Amino acid sequence: MKSWIFTFCFVLTGLCSKVIAQEIDVKLGPNEIGENQAWTITITVSNERLQSYDDFPDIEGFQKRGTSSSSSTQIINGQISSSQSITMTYVPQRQGQVNVPAFTMTVNGKKISSPGTTVKVGAPVQRQRSRDPFRSLFDRDPFDDFGGRGETEFIDIDEDAFLALTTNKKEIYVGEGVTATLSFFVAESNRAPLQFYELGKQLSGILKDLRPENCWEENFNIENINGESVEINRKRYTQYKIYQGAFYPLNAENINFPQVGLEMIKYKVARNPSFFGQNRQEDFKTFYSKPKTVKVKQLPPHPLKDQVAVGDYHLSEEINLTETETGQSFSYQFGIYGEGNVSAVNKPMIDSDDNFDFYEPNITQNINRRGGRVTGSKSFSYYGIPKEPGEYKLGDYFQWVFFNPNNGKYDTLKSEKILRVTGESKKNESIQSNDLGSFYDDIEFADNTLESLDNDVWIQLLANLLILGMLVTSAVIFLKK
Repeated sequence: MKSWIFTFCFVLTGLCSKVIAQEIDVKLGPNEIGENQAWTITITVSNERLQSYDDFPDIEGFQKRGTSSSSSTQIINGQISSSQSITMTYVPQRQGQVNVPAFTMTVNGKKISSPGTTVKVGAPVQRQRSRDPFRSLFDRDPFDDFGGRGETEFIDIDEDAFLALTTNKKEIYVGEGVTATLSFFVAESNRAPLQFYELGKQLSGILKDLRPENCWEENFNIENINGESVEINRKRYTQYKIYQGAFYPLNAENINFPQVGLEMIKYKVARNPSFFGQNRQEDFKTFYSKPKTVKVKQLPPHPLKDQVAVGDYHLSEEINLTETETGQSFSYQFGIYGEGNVSAVNKPMIDSDDNFDFYEPNITQNINRRGGRVTGSKSFSYYGIPKEPGEYKLGDYFQWVFFNPNNGKYDTLKSEKILRVTGESKKNESIQSNDLGSFYDDIEFADNTLESLDNDVWIQLLANLLILGMLVTSAVIFLKK
């Protein structure tokens, strides 16, 4: 009876996890069977939980009949050993030889191989009914599954499980993050055998429908699906997180998560299970989540409300020196860290003047996604050159405004560093040359002011008379010749 009970377990497939000190064995059925007998492949994992396994091979001449599972634990001289097995049952389609080719399967992330074999299928085996201590319990011949007197009757057990999309907030501001989690929940009281089916392929299609278009997404990249015990309405469940991501709305439109469906393998179980026959039959059922809406609010009025980041942020700053001279460069790092959409953090505003030259910063970013939260840091490394001596509060130059949704207020991160500068002024320093260069180089220095000619009338008259006299003298000399 114990082997039958162990078929009512929730089996995770297609998932990889790290296996430590485990043994995995593959066992093939006998080399000779009757046409009315079953042939099996059994995978056994010792001293570790059976967490994942590939599909069993398809064999020409055999037809898959279904899988069954079992588990055992032994305590010998205080030493505990355990094993879990999954068995695929095949039934022959004809008499003759069936070639079972070599095959490889991945079990718990580890590849195991079998060289294959040849199975001789003979005439149906005549069985003699014998007294069976379990006969009264099952009221059937366990070999009837394979061409005997009766067919196994399978029944559908009501499952105590559901698919749900949950969010950590019901209402957020524009730019504020909300974490959405898609999970499959199985009650501890559940007795229906369930199994994931092509989860990776299904998830790709689910996320196309699930992801809102008006949001920036930070995916938590769930790689291993492990069950976690939770309590819902005073009832214990195992939660299997399938997807988790943080969404940051880019505008004031509400975030609408639609209904999505996840197809699961749900096995029907034999009404009268036996130790020898097929005890469950594969079937499918799709579980649907409920649609969900997260309300998005506008940020309060502010001159920079369309530019500021939203989150709970703090300042970390570093400067390589606090005393320097004019013309000597220094480095300053303005670091922002906290919870929020770190990717959307912009560089701080710099109030520039004639006292400094600041160059474009080098940017370093780190993002952490864990525990349903997105945290991280973004650093802006500047080089500056002071041009005037004096004592300067860098807070007058480096400021960063953000909106904190925790208190619903705008806040400013402001440098607290002080830089003392000595030396001569470099503000008006320029290189000049006494040589003004060519004509074109002198144009900017020439006086182009218009002056009146009224004061020079007599000068003009004398010049004209002088020119006239020179012309008359030239004409007389020419005539004498």
